[in-house]
Amino acid sequence: MKRFITIITLLLMSVSLFSQGRIRDYGIKPGIFRTGEYNAITDVPGVKVGQVTIIEGDDIRTGVTAIIPHEGNLFRLKCPAAVYAGNGFGKLAGVTQIEELGNTESPIILTNTLSVAQGIEGVITYSLAQQGNELVGSVNAVVGETNDGGLNDIRGRHVTAEHVLKAIEIASSGPVEEGCVGAGTGTICFGFKGGIGTSSRVLPKSLGGYTVGVLVQSNYGGILEIEGVPVGQMLGRYSFKNAVEEETRVLSSACESTSSKSPSCESGSYESTQDSQLNPDGSCMMVVITDAPVDARNLKRIAKRAMMGLAKTGGIASNGSGDYVIALSVCKENLINESTQKYNPVLLHNDDMSALFEATIEATAEALWNSLFKATDMTGKGGRTVKALPVEKVVELMKKGK
Repeated sequence: MKRFITIITLLLMSVSLFSQGRIRDYGIKPGIFRTGEYNAITDVPGVKVGQVTIIEGDDIRTGVTAIIPHEGNLFRLKCPAAVYAGNGFGKLAGVTQIEELGNTESPIILTNTLSVAQGIEGVITYSLAQQGNELVGSVNAVVGETNDGGLNDIRGRHVTAEHVLKAIEIASSGPVEEGCVGAGTGTICFGFKGGIGTSSRVLPKSLGGYTVGVLVQSNYGGILEIEGVPVGQMLGRYSFKNAVEEETRVLSSACESTSSKSPSCESGSYESTQDSQLNPDGSCMMVVITDAPVDARNLKRIAKRAMMGLAKTGGIASNGSGDYVIALSVCKENLINESTQKYNPVLLHNDDMSALFEATIEATAEALWNSLFKATDMTGKGGRTVKALPVEKVVELMKKGK
């Protein structure tokens, strides 16, 4: 076990050493609300994150990310919660009980598609071992996933329940490692290296002073945009590019033969290239946690706004994409105590929700951009290399695009 911990620590150190900066490090400051101290989901009081990165040999590029909502017994003090599926092509475990009861009772685990079962096993083992849970006979494990099979030997199912337990054990508050770590080790986003990203927003005191934190696992496609600038198109890397360029080429040829001056004939011609990394399919897991006093109904509304954050980045929730949002409230007064018969939460009025919606959109979009900015080049299964977003070039393009 000591050797295992050492390997994980060294991997995290190496990822941190060669990673790029976050989006704000380049002078890009999305949104209007300020961030928390760490600009991370851990800015929400009590929230912890633990990650295990598994990089072995030439083909294994995967991992686990664990989010611990609060420091108490998660089964005995349940969190109000909701789930929203932007597109349901995925395997989110635990969703039906959240929908039915409006709460969560365990850590939230993110991993790869074929390791959801190991995530469930790890969460159950952890939950049953907690003091006070000696008579517990049912645990609703919440495990989300994206498919990292482009870089990882996903069929080898290299994630174990022990990896999940280790991620929970080492979870901590403070800064959160981003990019090619944990559940984001082998992910791909917009044809570039994706990964784990996080961000937070703190509302002004006049709007309640609440904190919203978001953590994402980015593995999706579309047409990358950053703060309204069509970066993906400017880089020449975006979903449906080949079809668009082929049509442009055909139209251009037709225009040359007819000397037409229609708008479609003046758009120019491009050379078509094949690139499977531009596939719009994939998935994105988004976890939103707030300390605002909101119930499952309004958490569902918050979760829907996270999808707006994904849309701001150019994500399209394609047919083959599993895009899920898990939203929780950790407001101490509203935790659901298993030992009491009655539940009397204090809740915000609907009229006071709009600022939380804006904060969620901002933090989700920035978390997704951070997942790209912090990722690094990675070579994995079959010798395939996926390049990181060329951040310096992107910054130049954004200056021109603005």
